[in-house]
Amino acid sequence: MDHEGNPLRAREAGDTVAGRRMRELDRAEGLRLLSTVSLGRIVFTQHALPAVRPVNHLVEGEDIIVRIHGGGALASLTAPADVSAVVVAYEADVIDPVTHLGWSVVVTGYARAVSDADEVDRYAHLLRPWVAHRMTSVLRIRPDLVTGFRLEADPKLSVPAARA
Repeated sequence: MDHEGNPLRAREAGDTVAGRRMRELDRAEGLRLLSTVSLGRIVFTQHALPAVRPVNHLVEGEDIIVRIHGGGALASLTAPADVSAVVVAYEADVIDPVTHLGWSVVVTGYARAVSDADEVDRYAHLLRPWVAHRMTSVLRIRPDLVTGFRLEADPKLSVPAARA
């Protein structure tokens, strides 16, 4: 079965699967790739457990900017007045479902609410929502650690395909 539950076709004798190699990304390339997509996943702590939410973002300099709407799970990241920042991870990727080639980047750092009203207004125009919720605040993630990899084709590593 494929990733959508459809039966896979039986492979013919002699079929090969293109070899892939994994290449680590440096910080600059990882942040550049993040800036080419608008959807990622933020990992945070909710009720002392890890939680993940898909969100749209933009990259400004090295910062990842995320919109938040009131009442959502992410609103708790801006609520604690006695905490200036919280540790989060942010991940985005583009992996082709057929070739399994692409990239993935993870940013780990501190998230803080953006408090400047002019900045919040500017981000409200730049960050287009995927759902019909009014943006109530903005989160800025300052990366401490940027890791990532690219899955690339390597014809030298082609191997016979396993029979389905």
